[in-house]
Formats: sequence, structure tokens, C-alpha cells
Amino acid sequence: MTDTPAAPLRRPRPTDPAIVSPLGPFEGARPPAPNWFENAISRAPERRFIMVEGARIELLIWGDEGKPGLLFMHGNGAHADWYSFIAPFFADQYRIVALSWSGMGRSDWRERYSLDLFQQEALAAAEHAGLFAHAEKPIFVAHSFGGDVALWLAARHGDRLKATLLLDNVPRPPELRWTGPPVADGRAPRVHPDMTAALARFRLMPPQGCDNLFLVDYIARESLRDAPPDLGPPGTYIWRFDPQLWMRIDQIRTFEPEKALVDAKCPMAFIWGERSQLIPTAALDFTRMHIPGGTPMVAVPDADHHLMLDQPLATIASMRTLFATWPAES
Repeated sequence: MTDTPAAPLRRPRPTDPAIVSPLGPFEGARPPAPNWFENAISRAPERRFIMVEGARIELLIWGDEGKPGLLFMHGNGAHADWYSFIAPFFADQYRIVALSWSGMGRSDWRERYSLDLFQQEALAAAEHAGLFAHAEKPIFVAHSFGGDVALWLAARHGDRLKATLLLDNVPRPPELRWTGPPVADGRAPRVHPDMTAALARFRLMPPQGCDNLFLVDYIARESLRDAPPDLGPPGTYIWRFDPQLWMRIDQIRTFEPEKALVDAKCPMAFIWGERSQLIPTAALDFTRMHIPGGTPMVAVPDADHHLMLDQPLATIASMRTLFATWPAES
């Protein structure tokens, strides 16, 4: 068995058009989508904002109050709508909230960011939606960078949670650890002249292709906002992600995920894309050294890092199966 190569700190720029500009050939049109996707997004969430430490935080809420809770947390540069086609599959059984971290989605940008602040945002979202009011504790689900926040939460507040599920995030040994993009202080948001041009620039990070371009198109459109007057004229667009976030974030570069695993106060599980660049075998071995035996660890076939885009229905099925059997009642 050969090890998956560790992701280098600086990867060569891809040249494959399917990776560099997956939506470019559509020239602003929406790719065709299957019925399951149209049915899922037709179950539109209730959209709210709450204040957390001076910043408005975007919430999407599905399901009735009084049901067990699920909190969905997204990855770096993403937003709550990455779960808009996932959450409806759980809304009959759960009260669900997805949030956009500060600096991402429709949430406010901050002067400084930290794992502590993101942790406060997650707990405030769960409190606001009533997830802690149910007799059964909520499950927190986190993809990619959101998994670091989930680990932080499990170690510090895991006694308030039923369990935590990490999607395509396992702790890596120190020599393989990623500490954020290259420094780019002072970089202004890129302004795109129209929606077509903006969509043509959208790509997934780390670089990968995706067969389900209707999903790529959906999250790309939800990643854009009108450019403010000081940056561009009406009809121009910028990305919602704060380009200064990684220059203004504290704690992430000193965070020791393996210590959080050992200190976790709730059961944990891991689901990842079998082809993911970010889950080398060395990281899986490292994680297994720090978790109890029997911890669920599931690889989704034919999926890269963004497994909910690559294999959305397989990811949903894996989660449904896990929630039906885990964690076992003590």
C-alpha cells in the first residue's frame, strides 16, 4: 500500500481548464442539475443574523424546534450555503443550523479572528436555534477548516455535545501541518466586471476538478456579492471571503489538534474523500494514535477534499448511517 503524498506547502499552479475555470465554458449559464438537487434547495432555510462579539453572523435554519440538533460548520473561504443541498435530507429528523464564520459568507468581517471567536460563533448559533434546549445533546458536523474549530470545541465544550463529526479533516503530524495561505497583507478584494467573469474565475481549493458542476455553480454564486461603491461601479462583484483573514487570525498556527483529540469530551468520527490531497496515510495513522479504538473512520470512494460536491448522496448516506448507529448509548 502506497502512502498518499503529503500536500506540499506550495503547490504548482494547475493548468487543466476543468480545475482552473470549471464554470468558464457555461459563460454565466447554470449547468443542468438533477431532480434531487432541485428538490433539496426548494426546501429553503430560514435565514437569520445574530451578533457575536460585535459581528453579524449568518445562520441558515431547517427543521422544527424540539427535534434533536445538528450544527453544520463549513471550511475556509466557504459559507453556510455549502450545506443548503445537504441539510434538507436531515430536516425531518433534526433541528439544523448552518453558520457562516465571520469573514465568510454574509457574515461580517473582523479586524482580528481566532479559534476562540469561531468557537463562540458556533456555540451562539447552536444556542440561538435551540439546539441545547433538547434533552438529547446536539451533534456538530464540520468540513475542512471548520474541523479545527470542531476539535477546539470538543476539547473545551464537548460535554455539551452528543458527538462531533469531521469531514475531510484529520489531525496531521507537525511536519505535514498546514498553517494557512502565503502572507498577502494589504491585498484588496478582486473586483469582477460582471457575474459571468466572476464565475469563470471560481475554482476549488486545494485544486481539484468536480463532475457535479451544478453544485460548483451553486456555491460559486452564493460566494459573490455586489462590489461596494469604493471598489467598483454597480454591476461588479467581489467574493464574500475576507482576503485579509489569514493575516488577521490568531491561535491557528499554534493549535495542536492531537492534544484536542486526547482532551475531547465527546465521541468523534471522521469521514473523508478517499482521493483527498489533505488526508495522507501518515495523517490517518497519526490520528489513530490519539483516538479510542472503535472510533468511526469512513473513506468515501471517488471523492476528493470537497466530498459533499464530489459524492453528495454518498456523503449524505454515510452520515445518515453514522447517525443511526453512533454514538452507541452507554
